[in-house]
Amino acid sequence: MKKLIFTACIVNTLLLVGQERNTKKAVTITGSVDAYYTTNLSTSALGTTGVLSDVAANGFGLGMANLIFSYEKEKTGLVADLAYGPRANAANAYTGAINQLYLYYQASETVKFTLGQFNTFYGYEVISPTVNFNYTVSYLFNAGPFSHTGIRVDFTPNDDFSWMLAVTNPHGIVAGSNTTDDFQLGAQVGYKNQYLNLAYGADGFGFKDVLYLDYTGGFDVSDSFYIGINAAYADSNDADGGYSGAALYFQKEVSESFSVGFRPEFFQTRASSDTTHTTAVTLTGKTALSENLNLLTEVRYDTSKDIVLIGGKENVTGLTLAAVYSF
Repeated sequence: MKKLIFTACIVNTLLLVGQERNTKKAVTITGSVDAYYTTNLSTSALGTTGVLSDVAANGFGLGMANLIFSYEKEKTGLVADLAYGPRANAANAYTGAINQLYLYYQASETVKFTLGQFNTFYGYEVISPTVNFNYTVSYLFNAGPFSHTGIRVDFTPNDDFSWMLAVTNPHGIVAGSNTTDDFQLGAQVGYKNQYLNLAYGADGFGFKDVLYLDYTGGFDVSDSFYIGINAAYADSNDADGGYSGAALYFQKEVSESFSVGFRPEFFQTRASSDTTHTTAVTLTGKTALSENLNLLTEVRYDTSKDIVLIGGKENVTGLTLAAVYSF
């Protein structure tokens, strides 16, 4: 009930502000809803690898309801991004309904300041299912930061080049405040849609020297064929371990209403002298039933000789059918 009241207050406030300012489209409301069916083809155990959820499903499941309220006036603006449901809980377990909540100031055409909680600049995939091509998420997504709370400054001197600096709470602290004296530094350099990302500092899970390095990019092979790339590395002396991995995203538009994507991924973790390796391949068909509604049919195969997957298997095959509606 409190979440509903909170959401209603935000909607009412933003709409009133837009009416008082009498500006055209000063307030915008966008969002999405997703639901799915998933099953293991190789085991009867509950759960399917890669479905972003805090509740294991072996049948029908809910994703999340996402409402994004944006207001912009001259050089300033704000975003209140609210998300409810198992998918949102898995990504932001301690923030309740808040996925993002930030305000910004466009100091000039090339400099922008942002303060609050914002989704990570790190990695290829994001929380929202409307942005990712695949419905299940990669091991790299699950390993890296989801969101940050702090301040960032973005510099975009031209259309090709950009860079960003950030000072944030440890990303593991997502309750809206920091009761420690720990922080995390972030940086990004971008050139022609290729991005090198860095984060260093406390992670909020008890380690204070974690280094995260990430490359995210891609290129158009043709008008209908795209290849995305994500490679990441993390290491900590305090944790005596880290992880590394890489994923490719092959996406082919077959027709105006159908496209297919293939994601091979290789991921490994390091802890003391032990190293584990996992491979996952995902094939996704995306059918546009309308301008707003997409149906995703996805088969995913995970294999590892070093860790036990769902059902005690070394190899797991999952089938997921998902519907994603955006507006």
